[in-house]
Amino acid sequence: MTTPRRVLLLRHGRTRWNAEHRFQGQADPPLDDVGRAQAYEVAGLVAAFRPEVLVSSDANRALQTAAPIGEVTGLQIKTDPRLRERSLGHWEGLTRDEVAERFPDEYADWVAGRDVSRRGGETRAEVAERACAALDDLPMADVTVIVTHSATAMALCAALLGLPQEPHVLGPLANCHWTELRSDSRWQLRAHNAGPPGPVIPRLAPDEDVPDAEA
Repeated sequence: MTTPRRVLLLRHGRTRWNAEHRFQGQADPPLDDVGRAQAYEVAGLVAAFRPEVLVSSDANRALQTAAPIGEVTGLQIKTDPRLRERSLGHWEGLTRDEVAERFPDEYADWVAGRDVSRRGGETRAEVAERACAALDDLPMADVTVIVTHSATAMALCAALLGLPQEPHVLGPLANCHWTELRSDSRWQLRAHNAGPPGPVIPRLAPDEDVPDAEA
């Protein structure tokens, strides 16, 4: 690739399930009031990059985040189901405490940063494969904004940078924060967890301070 290319991987705004530390996966809760405010706040920041392509997961929470960006930039939102969140099998809809109680061995793997396959759903490698395919199918542009989900963004970012999927080297994205990647001959990380001023990661109780976020 000879033409410099910038990609912003933007996580959706907050949902009620996020606030409850509930695993969403491919369930489809909408943004809550905080999340809708976050989406409008981040739209102006993202528009300053002058994006030429705007693509979103087809989940409601991602589309609702992408909508204000489309309004500010005038870009049409492309949707791609390959940008959905990682399928989490029987964890979806449960809180962290509920998972820890019902599936302690699986939860221990997750807290340790290991890939959890016994719960069903997808592996990180499978998520990275479909997300990379979605990126490859996008038209070439100087700046592309991809509105997606935390685990999907982490898997895609790791794949592009040649980083391991287990454990993730980069931490999870906060709601309405982004990772910026640039490519001329290879992909390089320019920023991670960039976004509006304020706390980057919500303050958690010590026993909830886990290294991976798929909620």
